[in-house]
Amino acid sequence: MQDDRDNDDAPKQVSRRRFLGQASCAAVGTTALYNTVLNMGMFNTLAGTATDYKGLVCLFLSGGNDSFNMLVPRGDAEYAEYAAVRADLALPQEDLLPITPATSDGKEYGLHPALPELQTLFDQGRLALLANVGTLVEPTSLAQYRSRSVSLPLGLFSHSDQAMHWQTSVPDRRNASGWAGRMADILQAGNQNQNIAMNISLAGNNTFQSGDMTAHYTIGPNGSTGLLDYGGSSPEDMIRTEAVDGLLGLTYRNLFEQTFASRMRGAIDAHVEFSAAIEALPELETQFSDNGLSQRFRMIAQTIAAQQMLGMRRQTFFVNAGGWDHHDEVLVSQENMLPVISAALSEFYTALEELGMADCVTTFTASDFGRTLTSNGRGSDHAWGGNHLVLGGAVRGGDVYGVYPELAAGAALDTGRGRLIPTMSVDELFAELALWFDVPPSDLDLVLPNIGRFYTPGSSQPPVGFLLDSGAAFNLRSLSRRPTTPRGAVAPHGRARRR
Repeated sequence: MQDDRDNDDAPKQVSRRRFLGQASCAAVGTTALYNTVLNMGMFNTLAGTATDYKGLVCLFLSGGNDSFNMLVPRGDAEYAEYAAVRADLALPQEDLLPITPATSDGKEYGLHPALPELQTLFDQGRLALLANVGTLVEPTSLAQYRSRSVSLPLGLFSHSDQAMHWQTSVPDRRNASGWAGRMADILQAGNQNQNIAMNISLAGNNTFQSGDMTAHYTIGPNGSTGLLDYGGSSPEDMIRTEAVDGLLGLTYRNLFEQTFASRMRGAIDAHVEFSAAIEALPELETQFSDNGLSQRFRMIAQTIAAQQMLGMRRQTFFVNAGGWDHHDEVLVSQENMLPVISAALSEFYTALEELGMADCVTTFTASDFGRTLTSNGRGSDHAWGGNHLVLGGAVRGGDVYGVYPELAAGAALDTGRGRLIPTMSVDELFAELALWFDVPPSDLDLVLPNIGRFYTPGSSQPPVGFLLDSGAAFNLRSLSRRPTTPRGAVAPHGRARRR
């Protein structure tokens, strides 16, 4: 994967050792104010009350990852089917990294040979694998697909539509708000600092974190970017800063001008607060690789380390890793790109352990869609269901969740060329994450309007089961609120039993 960092993107060095656990999952008390701009009354409402933190990280593999070469059947009979349908795209059986799921379905599995760090995390029980996940409007069989007797995702096999559906979880229409954005509409008020958004993007504007009432905060691998020369120490910078403050402090009769001034003031203040908190942190001892993806995960780790100073209880992060549209040279491309993913996720988890925050943060992958099992001649084309990763201390790792499909040509889920109908909907995956994140079951349909077709909110059973219970720590359910403005997403037209 190409390194998209500038040459001067090296992290700042701080000589003192990080104090482990300063931002623990169930911390009590306050943190020293390193800078007067951080005087935000943090934790005023939490005096004497235990507080928890949870972070949710989405790694989006844009372009459509060929994930049936990421999780591969390794037993002789199943591998023979895999090799026959994949032809020149098949990985050598002897090169696969063996894994032993805790729950056996009678099959043996292996990971792509470029994923040794993920093999280790799986063996340690920190990584779970989700089989054949994809966008579904409702439970769908091959016969129903062929007869068009069920509703299908809008723009099936289209990059733009399927990437949007993964980020919105509204598969039957094009929607402007994402499911993390709708979570922020409900949970943002639980954070003590309302000047910095709950949702933080390291990939610019995205649908996933865009709410009906909330927006995301964008940072880069080196943190927040502020107004040029604002707050500098030179005479010219001080004049510029005073002039900007003067203009933004005026009262404008024009509503547009007043709104712009207020937004600009908020953005500047957020940058100052965020930057001061990050700069006050000691250096992470965990070493991150010198590439754009690892450096973005380094910044996420630093932001999580600053969560107490920033008054955050809940945060989501969005990272994009592009270039997975491999219509040609799948094997070569994945051999080069998957090691970057494996190393970055391993480094990030190591950093979370260093911070004492591993149990508080869950990372998951998403992608436009899976890819055809059959080869187009060294490459694969747009398909549907695919395999995904979930990583974290709260994950019931070391197992494969969902139904791994039969890969033989013309199998029961094959719509043609190995385009497999998903056996787990994105709604089920996202519902598990949202409930762990403490979205109240009564509000789950606001976050995931299609969930009723696959899962009954309030059920005593989890949607999938790959996450541990959130425990008895203080949560945000008593602070959550339903949005008072009309939602952009439609509610499901009917309910069905979970498959």
